[in-house]
Amino acid sequence: MEISLVLIIFIIAVALIFDFINGFHDAANSIATIVSTRVLKPQWAVVWAAFFNFIAFLFFGLHVANTIGKGVVDPSVVDPIVVLAALSGAIVWDLVTWYYGIPSSSSHALIGGLAGAAVAKAGVGALQSAGFTKIIVSIVVSPFLGFALAFIFMTLVSIIFFKTTPRKIDQSFRILQFLSAALYSLGHGGNDAQKTMGIITVLLFSTGFLGATFHVPLWVVLSCHAAMGLGTLFGGWRIVKTMGMKITKLKPVGGFCAETAGAITLFLATGLGIPVSTTHTITGSIMGVGTVNKFSAVRWGVAGQIVWAWILTIPASAFIAAITWWLSTLIF
Repeated sequence: MEISLVLIIFIIAVALIFDFINGFHDAANSIATIVSTRVLKPQWAVVWAAFFNFIAFLFFGLHVANTIGKGVVDPSVVDPIVVLAALSGAIVWDLVTWYYGIPSSSSHALIGGLAGAAVAKAGVGALQSAGFTKIIVSIVVSPFLGFALAFIFMTLVSIIFFKTTPRKIDQSFRILQFLSAALYSLGHGGNDAQKTMGIITVLLFSTGFLGATFHVPLWVVLSCHAAMGLGTLFGGWRIVKTMGMKITKLKPVGGFCAETAGAITLFLATGLGIPVSTTHTITGSIMGVGTVNKFSAVRWGVAGQIVWAWILTIPASAFIAAITWWLSTLIF
């Protein structure tokens, strides 16, 4: 029992490290637009985003954590080795994509890692088809919803402020972007931190530390939000450059529309308990804004590279997790 407790504490620490890397890797999602529009300097943008990442637990329920904990794989299959392998797959993929400046999804890396480790242990039957299908659908829907909302917002703003001088528009939306960035950071923290909560909780539940009822302890909630906020504070600058500068050129009005569209998408998904990708969402939103100005304003070659990262994330992290599970069974 003592050895298993030490192992569980170690795995929880690894989970919080993943949460830190998630915040570090996905900081670009929250700050890329407000940095690229020069509304905030990078060092202040990450402080702004980290604060709202942390307090997100005050605004959202724990539906996403429950989906991750009970809706992706059969909880009876989960054990410490499965969780450790899942986290390893997600962390390795996150670091690889961060190094190359590719805005992949930390969320889907975690889901792919969990699925790969569970399948390696118990076969395809370990997957919960309903929950897994919901996540796969969200991969397609979330960027398109972000794209559509951003396109609509940008179009409406262009019509409403048609006769307003560019200077006045810029001044107004530089102020409004503080609000949109805060809302997006709330949505990011509310959805992404809950994924690690779900992993830690299913670990505790499967090992008997939660008793007979699956619930997310408060200390898990606070520690996950703190780890993510701290990761955001350090920022993943390589991905900021890709998100905020390489996809399309953004002005404050475009940044506001993209962040607002992304925030609405995340708020909706979190309320429904769907663990969507904040990376997919904001990328789709930025592309929607760029398309309004001019179709060629979006660098579709860069967008295509990002799409390939989306396609590869779940199978790649699942493969890494499956190999890690196999190696772990030889060690433990």
